[in-house]
Amino acid sequence: MIDLHTHSRVSDGTDTPRELVALAARVPLTALAVTDHDTLDHVAEATEAGVEYGVRVVPACELSCAVPPGVGAMHLLVYFPDADGPLEPRLRELQDARVARNEQIVDRLREAGIDISLDEVLDEAGTGAVGRPHVAAVLMRKGQVGSIDEAFERWLAKGRPAYVERARLAAEEAIDLAHRSGAVTSLAHPGSLQLEDEALSQFVGRLTTAGLDGLECEYARYSPEERAMYRALARRHGLVPTGGSDYHGRYKPGLAVGTGYGDLAVPDDALVELEARRGRA
Repeated sequence: MIDLHTHSRVSDGTDTPRELVALAARVPLTALAVTDHDTLDHVAEATEAGVEYGVRVVPACELSCAVPPGVGAMHLLVYFPDADGPLEPRLRELQDARVARNEQIVDRLREAGIDISLDEVLDEAGTGAVGRPHVAAVLMRKGQVGSIDEAFERWLAKGRPAYVERARLAAEEAIDLAHRSGAVTSLAHPGSLQLEDEALSQFVGRLTTAGLDGLECEYARYSPEERAMYRALARRHGLVPTGGSDYHGRYKPGLAVGTGYGDLAVPDDALVELEARRGRA
């Protein structure tokens, strides 16, 4: 059993990469991908811990991609990128854009009368990249909201008062950068696209033409029926059915590495199939 979608403190989780690997070893998992947003800074620590705990660590990250109007949100999981490939410098640019975005989010909250500072958010994030979950955690700690989910619903989600659009790669550019860096890709939690049936199939078909390798079907928040539907969609387009928990530590309460909400079990074959696609682009 494996988990190909988790997050550490290096982006918007609450555990260190080493702690994530330790959690994976307890399940036990045979392989783990730490997929922090727009960065590979977690890979070295996770890989070292993997040797210590006997868990294979897959170098990976998660990219946010631009989508046409009327489409929800698109995230792309990237597996096995070379550190010296063209993806890495592009990730640095995205991280710089995140800094400016966080400043704008805090400014909007302050304009709304909330006592919050960027320093408080930076303290919450520690040494990792700063994101909206860190802002949400500060709001919760200061009694402005009762939960991380409420912080997003009231302030931080798209369309809410403190939401600021972030810099995103075009899907085709992200897939191309990944392939030119020796990596393979999978469309994360396809339900977030908010597309129905034929529209979703057409969208996935366009990504497949651009070189998409996999589709995240075994996802913690999905019902058995949804997982079966996405597996059928993946096979229809010749994609590898991948999966993961999308673990974020205390920012997503009740969600566990490897097992999700208790019924997640991503087979090792998903990783075998992904690896077989390396170098095809």
